[in-house]
Amino acid sequence: MTTTATPATPGGVTPRRSLRTEALEARPVNLDGFVEEWPEKGMVAMDSAFDPAPSIRVEDGVVVEMDGTERADFDFIDQFIADHAIDTDVAVDAMALDTVEIARMIVDPGVTRTTVRDVVAGLTPAKLLGVANHLNIVEIMMGMQKMRARRTPANQAHCTSARDNPLQVACEAAEAALRGFSEIETTLGVVRYAPLVAMAQTIGAQVAEEVPLTQCALEEATELELGMRGITNYAETISVYGTEPVFVDGDDTPWSKAFLASAYASRGIKMRFTSGTGSEVQMGNAQGKSMLYLEIRCILIAKGAGSQGLQNGSISCIGVPGAVPSGIRAVAAENLIASALDLECASGNDQSFSHSPMRRVARLLPQMLPGTDFVCSGYSAVPNYDNMFAGSNLDTDDFDDFNTIQRDLMVDGGLQHVGESEILAARQRAAEALQAVFEHLELPRIRDEEIVAAVYANGSNDCLPRDVLEDLKGAQSVMDRGITGLDLVTALDATGFRDMAQNLLTVLRQRVSGDLLQTSAILKGMVPLSAVNDDNDYAGPGTGYRPSGERWEQMKRLRHVTSAENPETEVG
Repeated sequence: MTTTATPATPGGVTPRRSLRTEALEARPVNLDGFVEEWPEKGMVAMDSAFDPAPSIRVEDGVVVEMDGTERADFDFIDQFIADHAIDTDVAVDAMALDTVEIARMIVDPGVTRTTVRDVVAGLTPAKLLGVANHLNIVEIMMGMQKMRARRTPANQAHCTSARDNPLQVACEAAEAALRGFSEIETTLGVVRYAPLVAMAQTIGAQVAEEVPLTQCALEEATELELGMRGITNYAETISVYGTEPVFVDGDDTPWSKAFLASAYASRGIKMRFTSGTGSEVQMGNAQGKSMLYLEIRCILIAKGAGSQGLQNGSISCIGVPGAVPSGIRAVAAENLIASALDLECASGNDQSFSHSPMRRVARLLPQMLPGTDFVCSGYSAVPNYDNMFAGSNLDTDDFDDFNTIQRDLMVDGGLQHVGESEILAARQRAAEALQAVFEHLELPRIRDEEIVAAVYANGSNDCLPRDVLEDLKGAQSVMDRGITGLDLVTALDATGFRDMAQNLLTVLRQRVSGDLLQTSAILKGMVPLSAVNDDNDYAGPGTGYRPSGERWEQMKRLRHVTSAENPETEVG
């Protein structure tokens, strides 16, 4: 048997790993997963040799060929996009423009958002991909600053409980509202708990002067029913996909999703579709196309279906693009394309994807710096161990860091620092309101000692356990008795929480008005703020949204800020 001697270093010392290499190996980033590109299986972010070349042919107002495929060979996604998402009046002229020219139009502050939007309306998926491939990450952010629909950025939170504790969720919703979130959503470990938790979130949200819209993310039938009853105000779980086989696996088509969108809209329920770069790879049927190409098809489905917006930014699939080169750039590009197509964009920063604090911030900044309609489509307003959406890129531990970044860079991520006394008062009032409403509606009792624990809790581990069987019976009774949002208004008013009752009644009235269906609608001062009355007017330096006045004063406040006049005093 032949053996090979271990080579020796100069001086005859047996080699070992350097201490620097050992230190680097121990860094959190090396716990993340990274893979080589594999274009044949779709494991490539945004530039695959298997993506089609852009083309279009229009006859008598009908797209008869798109991206190298004749109409007779269209799959149902091609057909839906061709018939409902492409403006055939401008398509031929728009497609004739060079992709570099369109990319420069997106970045150039001298070219208006309206001009870019009108060109993009006529582009095919392959043409949009070609445009995106010309943009580096800074140019993508420059484009987003101009192309987002609503002038004023905002943020969205997850308010969940690992124990599906409605009392905890009510307290978290109250705190999230105070901290500035414009939307909050919950989901469940046990779906049967949904009516109680959805009610709790909505009640807790009414504590603040600025009331966020609420959602309970579930399977579509239950979510729709809760929305129609007025217990929740918006939805975004209507998932769409970029390949026909993945769509079929879910027993859905673009037309069924469009029908569902119309069902929500018919009751004044704000709704977005959801998609994300990498979902088709994750579900095993990317058909050899790049992740961004397939995501662009999803964005165009949302546009064609008449959805007011899209939750995208990879969302629950973020580990897939995060593992390949240029993947996080592709995520930022999908956000930009959604906005360029005049859709509300809830831009991700949702599911946790990295062990590295630096990577987590790098994932956040392409949305936070230029601003999007919702910088996060799920900042965890609870510790990540309580986050039933599988954890978030940001959670409660990051509140102070997030607020400091806003202050450092003078960028508005939608949040603000709030003093502990104010937070505790809001949590207490939310808890007492929920206790009173449950008693009024003959739902399971909430004990005073539960309230004390929940008000001061960091998470569900600090809350007292509830009688799960009784809660589940109560949740079922909510559905059986047909309890609605108006019943919650009546209960709040009857039990002495008149201001909260008035807030909720105003939200329900705004639904009836239909104004929450406008692109990028949120509530500011209990009045809808959307792309209609807050249209993005960015046109270069000195224009567009800039934090100023009272908002900038809010952003300056942190937990520990030293008084200029008295260094011994903190003014936070």
